[in-house]
Amino acid sequence: MQKSKKWAVWGATAVLAVTIGTIGIMSTVEADGNSNPGSVDDPIVTKGYVDAAVAKLVKEELAKIGSSGSGGGSAKLEVVTVPWGSKLIVGDGGEMIVRSGKAIAYSGDKNGLSDLTDGLDISPGKTVGNNHLILNPRGERGVEADPKQSKGLIVLVRGEYKLLQ
Repeated sequence: MQKSKKWAVWGATAVLAVTIGTIGIMSTVEADGNSNPGSVDDPIVTKGYVDAAVAKLVKEELAKIGSSGSGGGSAKLEVVTVPWGSKLIVGDGGEMIVRSGKAIAYSGDKNGLSDLTDGLDISPGKTVGNNHLILNPRGERGVEADPKQSKGLIVLVRGEYKLLQ
């Protein structure tokens, strides 16, 4: 074959391949219902927009979790000052951390509190360690200031609680 005929055949083949490829892509887009990136149906967004949208959704979900529940307890830790002679009673499933003062466990029955830091059960009347995460599994349980001291307690509480005189 002549050189010019070869180039003509190659050129025609290239045009035919591009045409077939374009028709195949267009039919695939129409069949799948997809559209071109950047169009109204498939917009291109920035990372900042996605981050802001995700942060907004996370805040909404956390607000739902914090406001749900039957007792109106809080998901955050609250600082509670327990005067000497008073008892801090924490609701079922509530958590507490004694920050200052010497605390002893209180319970209306023989069951105690769960010390999650040491993995121990604290019987009523026994010392509750400062800076230990304490869980009230259920019932009327909590802490009170040791009667041998003259000051109260400062306790971080998560969940429902009440102070008794």
